[in-house]
Amino acid sequence: MKISEAKFAGSSTRISEKPSTKLPEFAFIGRSNVGKSSLINMLCNNRKLAMTSATPGKTKLVNHFMINKEWYLVDLPGYGYAKLPDKERKKIHDVISDYLSHSEEMVMLFVLIDSRHDIGQIDLDFLAELGENEIPFAIIFTKGDKMGPVAREAQIEKLKKQLLESWEELPMLFVTSSLTGLGKDNILDYIEYILQES
Repeated sequence: MKISEAKFAGSSTRISEKPSTKLPEFAFIGRSNVGKSSLINMLCNNRKLAMTSATPGKTKLVNHFMINKEWYLVDLPGYGYAKLPDKERKKIHDVISDYLSHSEEMVMLFVLIDSRHDIGQIDLDFLAELGENEIPFAIIFTKGDKMGPVAREAQIEKLKKQLLESWEELPMLFVTSSLTGLGKDNILDYIEYILQES
């Protein structure tokens, strides 16, 4: 799949505020500063589509982008950012929870995890919650350009083993780099496959 058009379609904090045009939704989420905005911009060939920031916790709304007039790419707030006040953290948690629990159009959630580090407990807990609630998800390991190919492959194998301690089988996994475009075609082809199957 090639993305020829990506348009901002609206921000919301509740399901009732989503864009009125109903289309399949592919949502992206991850810990703050995992490289989510950069990945979204890379997928859409638009460096200014999603706001990137060196300050974690910038996205506090659910942002819908209409892609090729066929589906929405949904940018969700980051989770697990410790430096926010409790009240703010709860607000963001409620926004995420409302979307994941009630968006009937969401067909796949992509969970972004930094490939350079072991998977943190916050990520593992979040994945477990998705499993319990039967929310379909795939994992994107970001920042794949920060290691050489051999080191990257070894690290990804290590992360797979870590996941298999909690899961009987692995979800779909992707390795990406927003700088080099690594993984872009794989993710877009996977989205196209799901759209054709649904």
